[in-house]
Amino acid sequence: MGLVNCNNISDLRKLAHKKLPAPMFHYIDGGSDDEWTLGRSTDAFSDYELLPSYLKNIENIDLRTKILGTTLDLPFFLAPTGMSRLFHHEKELGACKAADKFGTLYSLSTLATTSLEEVAASTAGPKMFQIYILKDRGLTREFVTRCKEAGYQALCLTVDTMLSGNRERDRVNGMTMPPKFTLKSMMSYITHPVWAMNTLLHPDFKLANVAHRVDAIGKSTMGLMSYVNSQFDRTVTWDDAAWLVKEWGGPFVIKGLQTPADAKRAVEIGASAIMISNHGGRQLDTTPAPVDCIRPIRDEVGNALELIVDGGIRRGTHVVKALALGANACSIGRPYLYGLASGGQKGVEHAIDLLAKEVERDMALLGCTDIASLTESYIQQRR
Repeated sequence: MGLVNCNNISDLRKLAHKKLPAPMFHYIDGGSDDEWTLGRSTDAFSDYELLPSYLKNIENIDLRTKILGTTLDLPFFLAPTGMSRLFHHEKELGACKAADKFGTLYSLSTLATTSLEEVAASTAGPKMFQIYILKDRGLTREFVTRCKEAGYQALCLTVDTMLSGNRERDRVNGMTMPPKFTLKSMMSYITHPVWAMNTLLHPDFKLANVAHRVDAIGKSTMGLMSYVNSQFDRTVTWDDAAWLVKEWGGPFVIKGLQTPADAKRAVEIGASAIMISNHGGRQLDTTPAPVDCIRPIRDEVGNALELIVDGGIRRGTHVVKALALGANACSIGRPYLYGLASGGQKGVEHAIDLLAKEVERDMALLGCTDIASLTESYIQQRR
């Protein structure tokens, strides 16, 4: 099975499973606790039905979307995901170049394995940097300065990881950063020789954006979640978020909000947008699916915020449903990581292409020719 045989995101997931050693695949694929939220984030889309409108001229479908002060060719973009080097040696650069090819935005994680400057220089396309307010506030300020100098269009503050969720799959499968060859993991690495060979040829697994300031990994192997817990700050409040909004002074996203009350606070501190997200079901289990949060939040904030839906998207119809419910755009994480693991930049391009073609086809069949016209008249909740 190769990329050419992958007809949907589910197929890409199966191919990624074959290509990756168990620790890496389950790091992408897993959630927290019983993984209820992980599954619900996708299943919830089935609670909504699309209402097509026929006898319309659908010869031309316009998928362009304005978000964060820029116009994208697609109504979805690549979400920030950490440590892409774990999945393929083309890492963040492969994903960024794929996004640029399709005229959409790429988001870089603080915990990336490529520096923000190198990513910025790799394409001329729009980029967003995902940031945390760390215990080292000086490092947070430094990120703001570096992003301004490198030309990032937007900043995205993740607020739902003040400590790590209970990701049991990572413990079961021996997930560490960088990968550690142990008796427990050896068989999985041996049975995935291409990944293992590329690890030997391209062994640089450093957290490129913090390596110069914090010896996050050093020369030893530490549990990934141990590092996360050691760096994140449980004292961060809305006052800190307001400070960062002012420090940045441009399009600003708060990622991880799920309630109307928090969305209202985001408006009050001057955020441009929120990313409705449960962190891919990897933090607090039994939180709602992002798609179920759209209407209540939109009713609360009106047009004062742009809403980005992040989580559970596996089909073009999922994107269309989110937009019809009131989202301005969607972001995808696992779908493009499955592609990256399956074939590097070409795999990410395949993932984006699959979803883009699905969205275009779905819009045509729905009888809606442009994203701006995609309203609640095209959708209903199942009774």
